[in-house]
Amino acid sequence: MEDLDEIREFFAKDRFATENGAVIEAVGKNTATVGMKIEPRHRNAAGIVMGGAIFTLADFAFAVASNHEKLGTVSLNANITFLRASKGDKLIATAECVRDGRTTCYYRVSVTDNTGALIAEITTSGYKTS
Repeated sequence: MEDLDEIREFFAKDRFATENGAVIEAVGKNTATVGMKIEPRHRNAAGIVMGGAIFTLADFAFAVASNHEKLGTVSLNANITFLRASKGDKLIATAECVRDGRTTCYYRVSVTDNTGALIAEITTSGYKTS
């Protein structure tokens, strides 16, 4: 898939991510940027964005980056480091391929907010099923 609208239509089937507000903003070769407007449903009891919401956005960015050209990559492992609470009203996750092998791949995902603050860093590896 190359057309952004076609990619968005396909990944709309990722119900958990899309129903939580994740939106594909851009794609490129082995890269993707997705955003999510921060809403009350994304906040934890302390009033900050819940880690699960941040991870969901990062995982969706990885899924789009690793699958929009050829389907079949699934997560093997993911590691997230939370760096600070967001002071903005939108999160942006950008996934970039570090290594793309024959059967596995390795990605780095940076999550920032719309103030430019780095909120979290995620590394994830994937297995290519096809």
